[in-house]
Amino acid sequence: MKKILVLLFLTVGAIAAQAQEIKWMTFDEAIKAQKKNPKPIFMDVYTDWCGPCKLLDKNTFSDKTVADYISKNYYAVKFNAEGNSEVNYKGKKYTNPTFDANRRGRNGIHEFTMFLQVQGYPSMFILDKKGDVQSPLVGYRTPEELLKDLKG
Repeated sequence: MKKILVLLFLTVGAIAAQAQEIKWMTFDEAIKAQKKNPKPIFMDVYTDWCGPCKLLDKNTFSDKTVADYISKNYYAVKFNAEGNSEVNYKGKKYTNPTFDANRRGRNGIHEFTMFLQVQGYPSMFILDKKGDVQSPLVGYRTPEELLKDLKG
């Protein structure tokens, strides 16, 4: 029995050691970091009810190669398109005045989501080293597809 438990713990430990996580930050944290050390920003725009968004987290962002690449080359931001965060971008403050904390499912759309002109979820945006928004990647991507898009 002890051997089985030891083997189980070693297996779980090996799997956990292989998993790489992206170090997500808020948009404001990424903009501040970018001012100190210029690097592009990778922003995942998602909603809580979006199935493909959850698959992106589960299958693509948890992939070691994707996580390593994003962590090395970008400041990574996870932005809830219907959340209640405050975003400060280029001298303007964006909020979600219609957010309802008691609401399940779809919620009010964040002003920053409207500024980005999000067409669907998930959407991934790259902001260059100056903080300017580039064209979005809309929809689910496998790890291979996302890496191909990011490497251009």
